[in-house]
Amino acid sequence: MNFADHLFPEDADRSVLAGRLLLADGPTPVIIRSGEVFDVSRAAATVADLLELDSPATVEGKRLFSSRELADLPARQFLAPFDLQIVKAAGVTFAVSALERVIEEKARGDFREAAAIRARCEEVIGGALRSVVPGSDAAARLKESLIADGLWSQYLEVAIGPDAEIFTKTAPLASVGTGAMIGVRSDSDWNNPEPEIVLAVDSRGRIQGATLGNDVNLRDFEGRSALLLSKAKDNNASCAIGPFIRLFDKHFSIDDVRNAVVELRIEGEEGFVLQGRSVMSEISRDPQELVRQAMSEHHYPDGFALFLGTLFAPVEDRDVPGRGFTHRRGDWVRISTPAIGGLVNRVTTSADAPAWTFGSRDLMRNLAERGLLGATGQ
Repeated sequence: MNFADHLFPEDADRSVLAGRLLLADGPTPVIIRSGEVFDVSRAAATVADLLELDSPATVEGKRLFSSRELADLPARQFLAPFDLQIVKAAGVTFAVSALERVIEEKARGDFREAAAIRARCEEVIGGALRSVVPGSDAAARLKESLIADGLWSQYLEVAIGPDAEIFTKTAPLASVGTGAMIGVRSDSDWNNPEPEIVLAVDSRGRIQGATLGNDVNLRDFEGRSALLLSKAKDNNASCAIGPFIRLFDKHFSIDDVRNAVVELRIEGEEGFVLQGRSVMSEISRDPQELVRQAMSEHHYPDGFALFLGTLFAPVEDRDVPGRGFTHRRGDWVRISTPAIGGLVNRVTTSADAPAWTFGSRDLMRNLAERGLLGATGQ
């Protein structure tokens, strides 16, 4: 699976993309527009600075090369398109994902128990979850009913209650880009990708664009205890984002996010193929509402990235009957949607993936050496 085949939206000729490339001088924010790639570091030293502008899609820069030449660059030069922003995630935003989290919890992370629990949960809870509005009176009545039936869960609280689950996926600069290795913990034996749309939000809460993300999930760890969420979610190379942020303009808006269909394809070395999709129109909370809840009584001076959650729940058996899906080393994972492009990564363990070594101090030193610390979108 060639990552370079999926870098651009279907309507690339009218899209404006923002990203980060590892060039000779260091990490460089770029704009891709009209088939050309521009270094915009003199106008905005970081992508965080770029997204603070009132109209980042119109920023000018120094031409580097054509988008055709861009596709010839090696994978290591494609960095995740966020830098100083923290990466947040909204969980349990689709009915199917809510059911799967309940199943993990009831099975206590043991995949052998999942099939029987799934059948009962789908029968009793499934239809009701799909029709109820979170935080509504109907949701409150459903909660009372499920408590009476002994089926209530902390995951259902965030699925249909007034407060969304918003958590920190990973730290600034820790995400990997398209073409990179993506990691699952070496001691996990039940895990899966989570194909999601990721919003680019500035410090004032404005949504400036959207990209794609893989919120790698360890079902065994989180299923044992929700308090293991950080171990289930935040590991070396466990967060992939890219290939680029498509900036909002007259051709692409939040309505395109609301109506997107996110496709997933997994190809294993043994010939296994799994496909799935997330239909964003089925999300239980509007993307702007999730941004509002992420902002809450908080401040993000560098802005943030926000994963919106996934409808995808892999229950198809890969090998052992009743086990469902779990990753193997060497799996190729492609997450794509026509208006943004495709994010492609290959699976390894977090222990064997390249170490994260370039942090905020390194970025600040690099920008200082290049004379770019005064280049800001403020």
